[in-house]
Amino acid sequence: MDGADDAKLALDGLDDVCQENTEFEGESEAPIATSYDAGTGRRLRVLAVTIAVVLAAAFFIVHHIKSRDEAFLATATAARAEQPPPVNVVKVQFAPPRQVLTLPGETRGWYSSIIYARVSGYLAKWLVDIGDRVKTGQVLATIDTPELDAELEAAKAQLNASEAEVKVKEADAEFAKTTYERWQGSPRGVVSEQEREDKKARFDASVAALNASQARVKLDEAKVDRLTSLTEFKQVTAPFDGVITERHVDIGDLVTAGSTTNTSPLFGIAQTEQIRVFVNVPQSASVQLGVGSAAEVTASEYPTRTFEGKVTRTSESIDPRARTLRVEVDLSNSDLALIPGMYVKVAFSLKPTTFVQVPASALLFRASGPQVAVVTDDDTVKFRDVTIARDNGHLVEIASGLSEGDRVALNINNQITNGEKVTVTESGGEIPTARK
Repeated sequence: MDGADDAKLALDGLDDVCQENTEFEGESEAPIATSYDAGTGRRLRVLAVTIAVVLAAAFFIVHHIKSRDEAFLATATAARAEQPPPVNVVKVQFAPPRQVLTLPGETRGWYSSIIYARVSGYLAKWLVDIGDRVKTGQVLATIDTPELDAELEAAKAQLNASEAEVKVKEADAEFAKTTYERWQGSPRGVVSEQEREDKKARFDASVAALNASQARVKLDEAKVDRLTSLTEFKQVTAPFDGVITERHVDIGDLVTAGSTTNTSPLFGIAQTEQIRVFVNVPQSASVQLGVGSAAEVTASEYPTRTFEGKVTRTSESIDPRARTLRVEVDLSNSDLALIPGMYVKVAFSLKPTTFVQVPASALLFRASGPQVAVVTDDDTVKFRDVTIARDNGHLVEIASGLSEGDRVALNINNQITNGEKVTVTESGGEIPTARK
């Protein structure tokens, strides 16, 4: 009974599901409307016309704005083209009473030397290195010279042989002398004149041989002395008090005597208790500087310190390639703050002048010479020839052609001609202080 009941219930549930599916399919097959309201088409036409009118209005508005802007730009361009070209001007003023010329310089040691070997051999040992301070005559290195030692021994042996030969020649000369004197004192007729002359010739020959032997002794002595002097250079010594700046050799290196391009130096040494500073001064300022002129030296390594010095000598000639004068400034350097080879700045106080000065950007260099564009009171450009007295870099002193108070144009356009009107703009750049 239980199995039959379960089967019946299952069949009843299947019938219910089929009935629901049939109802759903009946609903999905409902009819779809195929007709529209009569006012729908009219509304679509109105919407399309409205959109077209809006687009047309937007086009005409944009076109009007664009045309108005183009007309405004054309009007502004034409107005600007009719206006005089703008220029920046500065007023000409006197150069300040005290002028400082600052130039780059290079430090050098008071003495600076490269030490080469005077004898050939092998480096036995070096006793100092870079940075060591040495005294005059201090041994820096020693060199083994086997060839020189052998040559000296041979020269000494030759000297001994020459001295022994001199003794033999002295004995021969003494015997020849006594023989000649004995024959010379013999009465005439006892010995012939020929024998007497023969004894005299032998005596003269023995004296000549003795002199030759003595000369060879002197020659051998000189050779021994020379070689002995060279052996003293087996010890390389410092020529002056200073600091070792270079070392180019090590133990066992073969060193060759001389200082040619094919020989290597042993050491470099410099004396730095005093420092030389070399500066190349432009030709325009060369007449302002001479022996005794004060100089202030500064180095970036010591931003708060100034080294005082003076010009001690100049080359007294202008370098034709750079048009500069070589100037030497000497400084005391007892604390060894400065070292050779440093880049420094050297400031010179130039003599006061009565010239006016203008910025370098105001100068025009043309075929006729340097010119400036002077702007008159009615804002007209007038080109004037000028004579440059001194070029100080960004400022140039003018000897003739300008007066105090003149207005000069800066970086003027090449298209501006003489007598043309301009629009003046006062320059906001650096303007020199007027002379009091």
